[in-house]
Amino acid sequence: MGVIIFLESGKVDMVKIQDGLGDLNISLFGTDDDSSQDRIQKKQEQYEFAKEISTPDGFINTDGSTIEELIGEKIILVDFWTYSCINCQRTIPYLNSWHEKYADEGLVILGIHTPEFEFEKEYANVKRAVEQFGIMYPVILDNDFSTWQSYKNRYWPRKYLIDIDGFIVYDHIGEGGYNETEEKIVELLNERRGVLGEQGNVSINTASPVGVESITDVRTPETYLGAKRVEYLANLPSEKCISMSCTYEVRGEIEQNTFQLQGVWQLRPEESTLISGEGSLFLHFFAGKVNVVAGSETPVEAELYLDGKRVEDEFAGAHVKNGSVIFQNHDLYNLIDLKGDAGAHILEIRVKKSGLSAFAFTFG
Repeated sequence: MGVIIFLESGKVDMVKIQDGLGDLNISLFGTDDDSSQDRIQKKQEQYEFAKEISTPDGFINTDGSTIEELIGEKIILVDFWTYSCINCQRTIPYLNSWHEKYADEGLVILGIHTPEFEFEKEYANVKRAVEQFGIMYPVILDNDFSTWQSYKNRYWPRKYLIDIDGFIVYDHIGEGGYNETEEKIVELLNERRGVLGEQGNVSINTASPVGVESITDVRTPETYLGAKRVEYLANLPSEKCISMSCTYEVRGEIEQNTFQLQGVWQLRPEESTLISGEGSLFLHFFAGKVNVVAGSETPVEAELYLDGKRVEDEFAGAHVKNGSVIFQNHDLYNLIDLKGDAGAHILEIRVKKSGLSAFAFTFG
């Protein structure tokens, strides 16, 4: 397939990829003249045709959207994302900017929300995140991965551009490539104008939008805390603790890019949950920012310590106040921000009561 693919930072899922659903019917879209037939014939030889949204589980900012109804009228950007993914979150300011600049010019962004964790299937959680990020374009819940599988996707985030004739002409995996993506959007919008007989050209302004987060020198990989993908837990008492509650004690020096638990914790498929009245997570990281995907049914307070000292405001993340963080909504919490000065440190999250579930550490 003659598609441009950029490989940059992104997340790959662990779901088995199945065969995609059938293509939309290209005969639905007009080819009344020889030039249109020639244009579409050339594209058929180079590109795949768009796939339809499959079995949506809910809509936000729209009463319902289909690819079919937009082809022949709009340029479509399909963005696969999930709300607790830091890689996805860092792309949202660009998507919001493109929606603001180009929606009136014929661009429609469809955010396909395909969940990494079970809590991301909850409509209320996704709606809260959409409002928090200021997203105004349509978001479609893809809880069963059917649209994801139709596009044979494996990454969060991933963007596809669909042209006026319904062909997937651009494909970008992960973060970055924003100028290239915007240039392609404008190119397709101008092609659309020509096809529809509209006058003038769409101009481009690739200035970075407000709210863009910079990435520092990250050397610690994304770290999962659930039994299905736990890899860097350094003090598992025994193999039986993969499926039951166990008491954890810190063992010696915590090596870089590993974490240890303290207290009674239960490893569940996606998360580690504190069972005892108090407990800690210790993480030895190399990065400039530390986030944790976590939540609790009731508010849970935790104190943060960096290299043994209570975290001061200078290095506190966005969700930290006076060296503490309150966990409740299942979300991504920014704990540490070293203001661009990435380095190796040990973070302790000292949890004050039971009930906290931690899913993953991510970095920036």
